[in-house]
Amino acid sequence: MLAFNNTNHHPTMFLLLGIPGLEAVHIWISIPFCLVYLLTMMGNAALLLIVKSDPKLHEPMYLFLCMLSVADLMLISSTLPKILSLFWFNDREIYFEACLTQMYFIHSLSTIESGLILAMAFDRYVAICHPLRHSTILTPAVIVGLGLAIVLRGAVLLSPHPFLLRWLSYCKTNVISHTYCEFMALIKLVCDKTDVRRGYSLIVAFLTGGLDFILIICSYVLILLTVFHLPSKAARLKTLSTCVSHIWVILVFYTPAFFSFLTHRFGHHIAPHIHIFIANIYLLIPPMMNPIVYGIKTKRIREGFFKILTIKTV
Repeated sequence: MLAFNNTNHHPTMFLLLGIPGLEAVHIWISIPFCLVYLLTMMGNAALLLIVKSDPKLHEPMYLFLCMLSVADLMLISSTLPKILSLFWFNDREIYFEACLTQMYFIHSLSTIESGLILAMAFDRYVAICHPLRHSTILTPAVIVGLGLAIVLRGAVLLSPHPFLLRWLSYCKTNVISHTYCEFMALIKLVCDKTDVRRGYSLIVAFLTGGLDFILIICSYVLILLTVFHLPSKAARLKTLSTCVSHIWVILVFYTPAFFSFLTHRFGHHIAPHIHIFIANIYLLIPPMMNPIVYGIKTKRIREGFFKILTIKTV
């Protein structure tokens, strides 16, 4: 085990344990992880290329989707290479500063993704409840402003996290029972009082992901009220069909996110490897599924995918 600093108990490095109890099968677990990584990189890159090359897709929903793809690519690139290195080469060591940096990127990018999903819900609300004003409300300037506000919110609110953990005393161990550096996994190693830091983390989580989810639910309640007042069943189904892709994205993102958040804080009787699996699903599956969901449900994006595949096979 790596030595601690004798004066302030700051480890120069942490050791990532991986998935507790399943170390012997890390190499097999790495196979689906690697496939997910490759699919995520190719799918999101293709989605960005398709939207960029098709002027008909330069609409608010798809512009927000492109922002989400960029955040997905950054998020998975900040975690998966190290996870695969751990699984393949037993490379457990991560420098203290690198660990704090990875933690910051994971939490800030996840917050940014949550904000972008809320922006997409707002786009659906305006498109369905105020269709005649959609182009005047969601102008290019408004879209850019919303995107910048969402990025700044994630960057600023999560910026204290590394500093909250930087000067604490890690006198228990420097072994992190996880595949990556995460706030709750790190704070469990601290011997100092952490009530204020845990409280700040909870407040930020509520003001970002929690509040976003509440506003998304409110937007869809208003959407459903509008849809139910449409004169025909065909019109109602057609209108709701425009929301199906976004609803899938919401479910894929928030379901593992909330489960991981709640189990870390309250699920003390859940097996550790379940904690870690859910935490990895939260990082791996949404970035992979977003381009797949929109590729299946959006004809122009689906045609763009097929066009790219055709060009590559010729």
